[in-house]
Amino acid sequence: MPANPLPDAEQLLASLTDRMRPTVGPDTGLVGIHTGGVWLAERLHQALGLQLPLGTLDVSFYRDDFSRKGLRRNVKSSDIPFDVDGCDLIIVDDVLYTGRTIRAAMNELFDYGRPARIRLATLVVRGGRELPISADFSGAEVSAGADESIELARDAQGRLSLQLVRN
Repeated sequence: MPANPLPDAEQLLASLTDRMRPTVGPDTGLVGIHTGGVWLAERLHQALGLQLPLGTLDVSFYRDDFSRKGLRRNVKSSDIPFDVDGCDLIIVDDVLYTGRTIRAAMNELFDYGRPARIRLATLVVRGGRELPISADFSGAEVSAGADESIELARDAQGRLSLQLVRN
């Protein structure tokens, strides 16, 4: 267990929603990255009352470490059920770490079209960025060791929690 316990994910989500609310319109597109980002995006989409359907991405084939690490288990399909061209988009992910997942998500989004703007919402930001990517909206900054991961979990009732996992 970390010296400072991880923050409550439900409280972070409420805070993130409050930060996003004044800057989104009903026609803002929300795209969650599988798996934790989709869980957050589902909740944000409902709380923000967005009209465009929710989009989902699995960036497995767009990762720059695909050839080295191979394909992970349980690859999901991506689904963007709205026109990306000219759209104001927000990518949603659970933890911003190196920035490589977000780079992969942007590469995939451009295969769907050319958005007017892409912003990033994440529940947790942690150190270790390898690319110049930062969140426009975040719940908290959390530290973790190089041998640790911060993961989002969801229970049977849909309640979210953060877990620190040793690699």
